[in-house]
Amino acid sequence: MAISEPPSETSVERPSGLARSAGVAGAATLTSRVLGLVRDQVLAALFGAGNEMDAFNVAFRIPNLVRDLFAEGAMSAAFVPAFTRYLTLRGKPTAWRLGNNVINAMLIVTMAFVAAGIIFARPLVTMYAGDYAAVPGKLELTVDLTRVMLPFLTTVAVATVAMGMLNSLHHYFVPALSPAMFNVATIACAILLVPVMPSFGLPRIMAIAIAVILGGVGQVLVQWPALRAEGFRYAPHLDRHDPALRDVVMLMGPGTVGLAATQINIFINTLLATSQGTGAVSWLTYAFRLMYLPIGLFGVSIATAALPAISRHAARDDLAGIRATVSRSLAIMMMLNVPATIGLIVLARPIVELLFEHGRFTAADTDATAAAVRLYAVGLVGYSAARIASPTFYALRQSRTAVAISITAIAANVLFSLSLVTWLGFRGLALATSLAAIGNGGLLVWFLHRRLNGIEGRRLAIVALKIVTAGAAMAVAAWSIHYSMSTWVTADRVIAQGIRLGAAIAGGLVVLAATAKLLQIAEFNDAFALVSSRFWAKRGDAI
Repeated sequence: MAISEPPSETSVERPSGLARSAGVAGAATLTSRVLGLVRDQVLAALFGAGNEMDAFNVAFRIPNLVRDLFAEGAMSAAFVPAFTRYLTLRGKPTAWRLGNNVINAMLIVTMAFVAAGIIFARPLVTMYAGDYAAVPGKLELTVDLTRVMLPFLTTVAVATVAMGMLNSLHHYFVPALSPAMFNVATIACAILLVPVMPSFGLPRIMAIAIAVILGGVGQVLVQWPALRAEGFRYAPHLDRHDPALRDVVMLMGPGTVGLAATQINIFINTLLATSQGTGAVSWLTYAFRLMYLPIGLFGVSIATAALPAISRHAARDDLAGIRATVSRSLAIMMMLNVPATIGLIVLARPIVELLFEHGRFTAADTDATAAAVRLYAVGLVGYSAARIASPTFYALRQSRTAVAISITAIAANVLFSLSLVTWLGFRGLALATSLAAIGNGGLLVWFLHRRLNGIEGRRLAIVALKIVTAGAAMAVAAWSIHYSMSTWVTADRVIAQGIRLGAAIAGGLVVLAATAKLLQIAEFNDAFALVSSRFWAKRGDAI
């Protein structure tokens, strides 16, 4: 991949190295996301988009928001650069002490959050979803589910610290696979516990709340053997005077705000959606989870692989290395996410129909969810760009810019949501989130460009134009194939849907690849390496 300013040999990872690392993370993320789709299919078939599912989604949104803001978002941005810096400059013993202190600090803080949340669950849920009181039992069910699921926050906080340590040590597969434990637990409990819950006088959806806790514990347990193999030993001791711990704490405050935009925007969407009638919260939740598949595969996995590299360059004050890594990450991200955006917009309805329209999930639910998918997809590149750019500011120890941009994005989302919900209903909430994500990601990249004295902006603009052209050709091919096959594929309904959708996606990808080669998009090779690296990555990258 051409770059405008060739760095020294030691300053950046090779393009194939970044793609391979991201691909290893992406392979594990793919496994988790596929299991997530199976999970959502099972939940859609069992509960549809009714009151129980609405209650669960709202109840889970509360611990999940705190997790996204505090445990995963701020912790990843603050901890990974600090751990990588100490690992690079001072060695493993100092880094292990930091990891142990952070785990114990997170245990204390999150358990306090959990205790407060359990005590004040009812006023918290009433503030968040007061309209549920109009449906008999719906508010009470939401409160009960919230109390059961709150300890998930503590388990996932420890899992996030473990993930950060392993990523800094070039382990990507197991940490990226760990969220799959949540999906496995949900599927297992849906099959085994949902039918027996009424025998214990409990609502069926309570089985899924139990699964959340089991999944959180599983995320910790699956990573622990890899940490021990690297030499980490946990000790129940907190050194409050550790300067490294103070560094992490000082970054976590602004980090919570700096990475908060998407999570708070989704929280606001859920809050406003509770007033849009039964099903609105569930439609938006199903849609965002479906849209989160490419975010997780192509946004989070690239950011996960890039952040330790960026942090190492930052520890050495190597701006050329940071610039090259960020530019490469953004280019690969666009090569994957722009076609994904176009594909989701064109094929939203057949995708939702095939995946979810079974059992209690109706055709009307499919139409509503597909509409939300299209509007969420608009912001896909913005979401992914923010996942790459925002942590870079924390690695550079310049969090104020990311914080200011995040606050601006949240304010914009509130304004967009209040305006669009009156015009488009729940669909307006999805569009508002996407518009805010585009603004957030765009501003972060622009200010990062200024901070790094350029991120090869002209080259990225040319690459983006080529990718959009290739994506448009892909969309025409995919839509034409799906439309033409709808008149002559007459197999069983589900089989016919699968054949048409599979053919449309395959045909679209062939056209995308051919167009990318014709336009000489070099990033296509890196993107292909990311997707295929699970088959040829070195052992050291694959664990």
